[in-house]
Amino acid sequence: METLDIGIIVILYMFVLAWLGYLGYKRTKNASDYLLGGRQTNAVIMALSYGATFISASAIVGFGGVAATFGMGIQWLCVLNMLMGVVVAFIFFGRRTRRIGEKYGANTFPGLLGLHFGSRTVQVFVAVVIFIGMPLYTAVVMKGGAVFIEQMFHIDYNVALLVFTLIVAAYVITGGIKGVMYTDAFQAVIMFACMFFLLIWFYKTMDMGFSEANRALTDIAHLVPERFRAIGHQGWTSMPVTGSPQWYTLVTSLILGVGIGCLAQPQLAVRFMMVKSSKQLNRGILIGSLFIAITVGTIYHIGALSNLYFLRTNGLVASEVVPDLDKIIPLFINSAMPHWFGVFFMLCIISASMSTLSALFHTMGSAFGTDIFPLLGRRRNPHSSLGARLGVLISIIISYIICYTLSAGIIAKGTALFMGICAATFLPTYFCSLYWKRATRAGAIASLSTGLFVSLFMMLFMHKAEAVPVGICRALTGKDVLFELYPWNSIDPIVFALPLSIAVIIIVSLQKKE
Repeated sequence: METLDIGIIVILYMFVLAWLGYLGYKRTKNASDYLLGGRQTNAVIMALSYGATFISASAIVGFGGVAATFGMGIQWLCVLNMLMGVVVAFIFFGRRTRRIGEKYGANTFPGLLGLHFGSRTVQVFVAVVIFIGMPLYTAVVMKGGAVFIEQMFHIDYNVALLVFTLIVAAYVITGGIKGVMYTDAFQAVIMFACMFFLLIWFYKTMDMGFSEANRALTDIAHLVPERFRAIGHQGWTSMPVTGSPQWYTLVTSLILGVGIGCLAQPQLAVRFMMVKSSKQLNRGILIGSLFIAITVGTIYHIGALSNLYFLRTNGLVASEVVPDLDKIIPLFINSAMPHWFGVFFMLCIISASMSTLSALFHTMGSAFGTDIFPLLGRRRNPHSSLGARLGVLISIIISYIICYTLSAGIIAKGTALFMGICAATFLPTYFCSLYWKRATRAGAIASLSTGLFVSLFMMLFMHKAEAVPVGICRALTGKDVLFELYPWNSIDPIVFALPLSIAVIIIVSLQKKE
């Protein structure tokens, strides 16, 4: 495809985004519109936006690279994403979240929890965690998109990062959640179509059927690099050795961290409050499940099977061709797929990045403007979205700076890290606000604090994957981790922090009546 044709396609894509962002701007009249779309969002738009927000560039680029390196065990995450992230989330969390949010007039996730427990402390605590902690995940998503563009079109990483960050900033700051939802729905359609084509074209390119390809992948298990075999890798169609370091990473960090953590994502939970009835949530279940099955299921499947392609064309498996797992999928698309598809897949990655980024920026901005900004001496005006817009701008700047500090191979790990913290910190309190009337303000505060601080302690002082690169434990104690005792230094913090957070809210709530 000629450069002119590529330019025209990209310009058309940007034009559609600009038009949808403008629609959002024109239809945003007050703070309620900016934050929740006036609680009148169409069910299909909401479901597509939910799916596009859920599936970021980290899921495609980062987790696709994990699948290429370690195999199809990551497909259990796809199953959990559909079961927990859509079915359980919509049925058991969505309905009550919408109803309680409407009852209290809550416009944000921190506001929902704070108003339910009648606690400004709860509201501000959750908002601060979102505003300070979410930029790490946001930076990971930004890097995923920029890395793909850099690899596919040999565009300077800094230019790629700057341009699409500015584009997202423009329609989030001006259009609010309506601009976000409209663009998300459009981007979801692009993501779905690209992934569906990728699945079909791979088998055509390799001239193999489903069963034949999986057998061929099983037969090359002996080619697993020794460095991965040493940590439990048994082949691309097998789970790692039970109890091995790779098994703990896959099961506790990636599958549990992301699979359960998705239930407590503020940027997803707030979407339940945007529709006008529970019936509309029911309509979104099928759309959301199908979207995740095709997008996530395809990239995990093709990621693992890409080893067959690299073996045929390079004589090496994927991780030997590209040591940086974040760059495996971009190289595969650039090499194995038609050149014209690379342009549309670039739009897919940009869509995945922008849809998630816009939701994250909006969530951080809302937390700042609605839940923190009034504490800075600003009088709260229910009709003004100034604080939220300012919060979006600040969050963009912080995330952009963090993006330059991230190391190679961080995309999947950073996603799991953030979702694990959200699960341990927010999930018990969120669940109890929906289902347990005996949960108290003190219990909520204790649970939130326990989940956050146990997660941080385990990451900085116990879990090798984070403690070693951060280096705080070594600086203070002279050791990489406090206890060099396997498997405790390989088990993800969520395994410790989430049960403790659950126990604390139950014990404190039962002991102290309010």
